[in-house]
Amino acid sequence: MIMSRTVSVHRYCRLILVFCLLQFSSCGFLKAPLAWIKEPATAILWTDRPEFALYAENFNTSQDRYKIEVRYFESLAQQLTDTTEYPDIAVGSWLKSASTRTLFRPLDTIFKNEDIDPGAFYSQLLALGRIEDKHYLFPVSFNIPALVFSRENSQLLSDLFVTDLEEIKSLGKEYNLKTNGAFSRMGFSPSWNREFLFIAATLFNTSFQEASPLTWDSQALEQAIVYIREWIQEVNAGIDAEDDFVFKYFYEPPQKLAITGRILFAYMNSSEFFTLSPEQRSSLNFRWIAGHDSIPLLEDATYLGVCKAGKAKKASTAFTQWFFQEETQRGFLEKSKANRLNETIFGIANGFSAIKAVTEQIFPQYYPSLLGHVPPETFLTPPNILPGNWTALKNRVILPYLYDRIRSPSPEGSRTLERSLSDWFRSSRGP
Repeated sequence: MIMSRTVSVHRYCRLILVFCLLQFSSCGFLKAPLAWIKEPATAILWTDRPEFALYAENFNTSQDRYKIEVRYFESLAQQLTDTTEYPDIAVGSWLKSASTRTLFRPLDTIFKNEDIDPGAFYSQLLALGRIEDKHYLFPVSFNIPALVFSRENSQLLSDLFVTDLEEIKSLGKEYNLKTNGAFSRMGFSPSWNREFLFIAATLFNTSFQEASPLTWDSQALEQAIVYIREWIQEVNAGIDAEDDFVFKYFYEPPQKLAITGRILFAYMNSSEFFTLSPEQRSSLNFRWIAGHDSIPLLEDATYLGVCKAGKAKKASTAFTQWFFQEETQRGFLEKSKANRLNETIFGIANGFSAIKAVTEQIFPQYYPSLLGHVPPETFLTPPNILPGNWTALKNRVILPYLYDRIRSPSPEGSRTLERSLSDWFRSSRGP
């Protein structure tokens, strides 16, 4: 009888102990995860950069402890905004917008453990990933606006690294040639490329940035439009003369027209230039477009963040540490060259690496055109924080607005940018 009561008491005590453990765990008293719950060894990576499928495959074969699974989204920022299930890692553009930046956890422990040296990054790009003195996003890659021209005309430019709007305008005017009253050769026009119009507005400090939904310096924007309109009129005899020249000769891409001498300059960004055919690049030279010792980086710089809601934290950290090593990225460039992927993909994630040593020391080994042309770090100026839907907003509103304004005979234009934005948002929401 006494033995029976003892067994019963022991059984009762065990039940109480299990009950208490479950209660404490559910209330948050047990900070560590229960031993029998294992963290996933596979991390899910969402990206708008398809190259990360290759990078993940390299990581997966480099070790057997963790795996990365990649899912591609054309509009990553929008996908992160709309979902209720989050990845472990996100890599893409526009991740610091108000709708997405709260999704990520700080990465400072990677610096504290000396797994990655913060000094390895371009400081301006790294700073853009900081929020309240903590690093939430690591820069991956970036691109730069460039002016390309025939190597035969290299001596015309005054600087080995950069050129500015005034020099482009001046040299373009000198290069112009008329035959029978019409241009048979034209140096350059801002109207040939809408992205160039945006770069020019940026150099005038128009300063587009996220607000509700967007803010900018209206006076600076107007100054840029007036400057470009006067350029077209004074240098190229007006928009009609430019249109006539384009109609006659732009049946070939601008870089070919520059090689043949029909035009002096063509606008391209760095990823476009370095994925031209080797034959074309061998006939061309380039300068970075700058203003006041500042090269405006293109807005779609790629960043990496680790999501708060992600479950595979160790796998995410392991991939991040591995990805930002110089030798890892050298391996990417080597495989890209060996498989001829460098004919369609530039550098790291289709851009310059955000790791200084990779861009400055390793890139020229795979892109000889960069010898003597690596962009000076002190010149690089990242864009402001922009909304997650920036690509659509820019392509459907801002670029058409700039193009219409420089062609408008009215100094004030027929529409304001505020009205254009309002109309676009109204139509995009539907009835």
